[in-house]
Amino acid sequence: MRIGDLAARAGLTTKTIRFYEDSGLLPAPPRTPGGYRDYPDTAVTRLAFVRDARRAGLTLAEIRSVLVLRDDGHAPCAHVTDLLHEHLADIERRVADLAATREALRGLAARAASTDPAASTDPAACGTDGICTIVSPETLT
Repeated sequence: MRIGDLAARAGLTTKTIRFYEDSGLLPAPPRTPGGYRDYPDTAVTRLAFVRDARRAGLTLAEIRSVLVLRDDGHAPCAHVTDLLHEHLADIERRVADLAATREALRGLAARAASTDPAASTDPAACGTDGICTIVSPETLT
């Protein structure tokens, strides 16, 4: 099938398909006598996997590692499971970091709400460094 047909069936653009081919995620297809790419039907399934793996947060390098295992005749499911657990742990770390940042910002917002706005126009009232005591090293720890 030609690249336009493959793109329609896979739900991707022709540019994305060419990029995946150049990146080694999709083997180069044979060419027709006229020089057109002639993709096999299996390309649709492979591209669906790549698309879904990207949506799940896997990097192109990680996807390539899964496809290499599969192309070498090995079942890649254990590897995919490990990758998904790594990504989940990373997201959980980032969520925890964001929660800590949210709490710090809530504290700073409360401190700002209790600060006299008139004092903020007087540089001497802003602390020894003359910037702002609302956001200072001791308030961020």
